[in-house]
Order: sequence, then structure tokens, then C-alpha cells
Amino acid sequence: MNRQRLADQLIVDEGLKLKPYRCTAGRLTIGVGRNLDDRGITRGEALFLLGNDIDDCWARLLNTLAWLENAPEPVQEALTNMAFNLGVAGLLEFRQTLAALAARDYAGAARLMLASKWARQVGPRAARLAQAVKSAG
Repeated sequence: MNRQRLADQLIVDEGLKLKPYRCTAGRLTIGVGRNLDDRGITRGEALFLLGNDIDDCWARLLNTLAWLENAPEPVQEALTNMAFNLGVAGLLEFRQTLAALAARDYAGAARLMLASKWARQVGPRAARLAQAVKSAG
């Protein structure tokens, strides 16, 4: 079987949709006829998507916060985690926290993180990330 030829045919027949939609049978579908209601995705597919999402999030953060590239890894990971949750635009609302991090005031940044609405919403996640940031100092 010529997999590429078959894939090309299926793209023509099924279409290539990059966002979820309801097919004619009412099933939530994405990609080339992937029925999410019945099949979902595999763990491997989820981890592949996660890797892509982490790379994309990191690139957008570096484009916005140049100092982050030289920050300690716990800070890099905490901010990427927050941006993954909030979106980069949402993370940028943490102006005082980001200023403290840029100034390498990790304890102050951790306090500001924990004093936020976000921390009240995500609870243990915020506590863990704030502790990681604090430990960077």
C-alpha cells in the first residue's frame, strides 16, 4: 500500500480541519476525519501535542521576555507553566511579578504569585510554582 497516496486521497475525501468541528453524523471531529467522540487521542498523540505546545509557548515567551532565556531553569519552567495555563497575554498581566523576576527578586516574585487571583484559582499548582521560583534564589 502506498500510504502517502492513500493519505492524499483521504485528505481530499475527508478534508483537513485544524480545529474541532461536528461532522455530518454529529460527531466531534478534527484533522482528517478523526472522530474525537468515539476514538479520542492516544497518550502518545497527547504527549506529542504537549511537546509542540511547550515549544510554541516557550518561543512566544522568549519573544516577549528576552531576559527569560538567562533565568534559572525553575523560573523558566514556572513561567512556561503559567503561560500554558493563562496564555502568554494572561501571564503578561503579572507585571509586578515579572518585574521582580527580571530583577532576580525570586522571593518577592513568589509572594506576588501567591497573592494573585490565579493562585486562589489553581491552588496547589500556584504553591508548587511559587516554591520553585523562590528556590531559584
